[in-house]
Amino acid sequence: MGIVWHGNYLRYIEDGRENFGREHGIGYMDLYERGFKVPIVKLNINHKKSLRYGDEMIVQTTYIDNPAAKIMFKFILTNASNGEVVATCESTQVFVNEKDDLQLIIPEFFNDWRRKVGFID
Repeated sequence: MGIVWHGNYLRYIEDGRENFGREHGIGYMDLYERGFKVPIVKLNINHKKSLRYGDEMIVQTTYIDNPAAKIMFKFILTNASNGEVVATCESTQVFVNEKDDLQLIIPEFFNDWRRKVGFID
């Protein structure tokens, strides 16, 4: 069909999350080294336009602050050549410890990060 398969958008979102984490000091390995995993529990993708094979794309990743023990992101995927939005997405991840127990309280290191980047006082 000449368009990018819809499943590839998951990879683009993952790249956006990983790049955000590296840039802001809250990557997967940072979390893992503190004893946590952060599996995705919710993912929503709204496809607006199709990318064609060979198109370059920009992924804008924004952290959505919230009072729960979750990490939420919003993504805007745009076609680099014409600036058209091809998809909007949101993801929700939760904290689980090494025993895979769900954490209902925000880990202190994550609150420290939120303070550092200005989300909380």
